[in-house]
Amino acid sequence: MTQTAIACSGIAEMLRAFSVELNPGDAKVIEAACSRLDPGTEVFFTWIPGTDPMPTVEAAARLRRSGLTPVPHIGARHVESAAQLQRVVEGLAEAGVDRVLIVGGDRAHPAGPYDSSLAVMQTEILQKAGIHRIAVAGFPEGNPHIAPDVLEEALAAKVDFARRAGLQLSIVTQFCFAAKPIVDWLKRIRAQGLDQPVRIGLAGPAGLLTLARYAVRCGIGNSLHVLTENPTFAKLLTEKGPEPIIRGIADLTGPTSPPSLPQGVAGLHFFVFGGFNKTMDWISSQRPQSQASAHT
Repeated sequence: MTQTAIACSGIAEMLRAFSVELNPGDAKVIEAACSRLDPGTEVFFTWIPGTDPMPTVEAAARLRRSGLTPVPHIGARHVESAAQLQRVVEGLAEAGVDRVLIVGGDRAHPAGPYDSSLAVMQTEILQKAGIHRIAVAGFPEGNPHIAPDVLEEALAAKVDFARRAGLQLSIVTQFCFAAKPIVDWLKRIRAQGLDQPVRIGLAGPAGLLTLARYAVRCGIGNSLHVLTENPTFAKLLTEKGPEPIIRGIADLTGPTSPPSLPQGVAGLHFFVFGGFNKTMDWISSQRPQSQASAHT
């Protein structure tokens, strides 16, 4: 097998268990997801600040009927009351949801009683509804609003609580445009004894302005520097999508033939900034026909 063939098969292997993140309010995208994604694929739903979270329930039920696995977001600082949290969680459970992603929520002041994802976990509302699989956010490049040591302490506290409460905890990272911060962060949390499964966040194929806009919005300054200070690599990202970053992760975590995801990494997680279908077209182009969905 040639080096090019090995590299291509490595990318395909690393795409075997990907997940995507969608807006539950976009009916056309939800229908496209039901048509194009492999059965069992995890589909994460954003919770946009100021919007009613209840439409997520209907979208989750639609995905479940199609054999997919919905993973709605719960934004702790977006929750207006304990009653609202109870109503949303019970609706999701009735729709067949058995896992959620809890994020702090990017707003200066909480809309209700919860200021962190740990505070939501501690209510036990999720556990009582039968939702025992919880994902939380990881930040390889840090968070512009939270000091690094506070981020580390918060992640460790969530892991500790989950262990004591019997929850299955996993981590989904913010997207990056460089491999090294991701790999360094993975090594750092493993050295701290955090062995939870990780999904590595990546931006799907998109134009340079779109990628830069979301980098600013999500506060990933180091990755923004990659786009603005390294035009050659930025051009490569727009032409090849996240492929250079995926290859970089494989290169930095040790040579294997073919390249594969690091141990403890459950899969890649795609933010579809350039559009769901564009991301799916790219993924389909990287995977052998035998791996691609029969619906694609």
